[in-house]
Amino acid sequence: MQQFDYLVIGSGSAGLSFALRVCESGSVALITKKERTDSNTNWAQGGIAGVMGPDDDMELHVQDTLIAGAGLCNEEAVRVLVHEGPDSIRELISFGADFNRTPDGELSLGREGGHSRRRIIHTADLTGKEVEHTLVEAVRRHSNITVLEHHFAVDLIVQDGHCCGAYVLDEAAGDVTPYIARATLLATGGAGQVYRFTTNPTIATGDGVAIAWRAGAEIANMEFIQFHPTSLFHPDAKSFLISEAVRGEGGILRRKDGTAFMAEYDPERKDLAPRDIVARAIDSEIKKTGDECVYLDVTHLSPQSIKDHFPTIYARCLSFGIDITTDWIPVVPAAHYSCGGVTTDLVGRTSIERLYACGEVASTGVHGANRLASNSLLEALVFAKRAAADAIPRVPAWGDCAPAPKFDSGRKRTEAVDRAQLQSLRHRVQTVMQKYVGIVRTDTRLQKAAAAIAVLKAETDPLYSRLILTDELLELRNMISVAALIINCAQRRHESRGLHFNTDYPETLESERHDTKVRKGVNDVRA
Repeated sequence: MQQFDYLVIGSGSAGLSFALRVCESGSVALITKKERTDSNTNWAQGGIAGVMGPDDDMELHVQDTLIAGAGLCNEEAVRVLVHEGPDSIRELISFGADFNRTPDGELSLGREGGHSRRRIIHTADLTGKEVEHTLVEAVRRHSNITVLEHHFAVDLIVQDGHCCGAYVLDEAAGDVTPYIARATLLATGGAGQVYRFTTNPTIATGDGVAIAWRAGAEIANMEFIQFHPTSLFHPDAKSFLISEAVRGEGGILRRKDGTAFMAEYDPERKDLAPRDIVARAIDSEIKKTGDECVYLDVTHLSPQSIKDHFPTIYARCLSFGIDITTDWIPVVPAAHYSCGGVTTDLVGRTSIERLYACGEVASTGVHGANRLASNSLLEALVFAKRAAADAIPRVPAWGDCAPAPKFDSGRKRTEAVDRAQLQSLRHRVQTVMQKYVGIVRTDTRLQKAAAAIAVLKAETDPLYSRLILTDELLELRNMISVAALIINCAQRRHESRGLHFNTDYPETLESERHDTKVRKGVNDVRA
């Protein structure tokens, strides 16, 4: 058994930021199932939204967020995010984050879809990598933080309604050890890998939502999966993301024949419409024309400006034979962000005492039915700070947890994993979700998805019971749980709102203006 004051599960911006704040008041174990820099944060291209410009104000950012959220945002949470966000950005800068600046030394502010002002702080098109690098370097300087790479949280340890840590698999040794902590933070990121086409890294398998669900935590709004409108369409690109900022700088979406089509879907905002509108428009165009993709055109912009603003995108597209200064970029939507997750309050507390959640794994109420571009990194930083401030004075009063029982009650696992079998099952999960639970849904498609995922769960449960535990097996188990939660939440919403569009319920209804909340033992979700 290992014992710490704080256990942090996940090494993205939320987990690292929380660890840096609590480490002065106690010992911290930060576990990550891969390398410490493997996270959705590291893949974030666009930037961090914050009111930093002279022509901007807090109320504009609040209203932009509420409008994008389609009536489901928690306005109090949004105001916390917007008003406390600039200080979090300044703290990042004080840690050493190097954001783009104008020739006179001011922050260079970009604009993205849904924003009424230029307020996106960025490091070219690698903002997430800069944020992650900055926080990782700060964590390395603290001896009170123990970083455990290639360690996988199997399940939470809950005693008398309190979270007392987690059972953790050391992937190299194959051993599962109880990590006991006075306070535990889930910061495991998103679940994009449950879909076949995603902008997320391979680690984004919904682990935090799944283990919180099994522990009895409340989960909310899992039906709201944001599909990024523009991922690169190329057989070798693996859904490489073409940042929202490309449209923010003037990119135009076109059909194969060159027609700009966004005015037909959103006459006022056109290519700067929020992501849900743009993703549905592209989905409609592809179905209507029979083409495999649409095109994003920036050839009317200065070639040097394109290279300066988007060096990574330019280089990556060029590696596939696409010179974006002269060629249109072929794009399709791909699963990108989960707006739902583990329900939290304004300081990151979940429905289980001593368990906090921050970042994409959490449902703070900020995003509602659709996340406004570049609010995600900001949310992770702001609410990690709030969670730390809440936990620090409470941890001494909580005292130590009792020793946890041995994992699995001593059951022996001797059968090795068949990796080909697990890969096949994983692909089947992704195919079901892509086909039936995508941008546009129907009741019939959701029913088919639920039945297919139930079959996959029935096939996988016996494997989990007898096979030697590996990260691949645990990820598959979690992906199936999260897929079932997404489907169940989608079936419970009898309207279309934000990212959830069901042709059987095409209207947005005031009577359905509520969060979709589920909890194990209360709702019938076979996850």
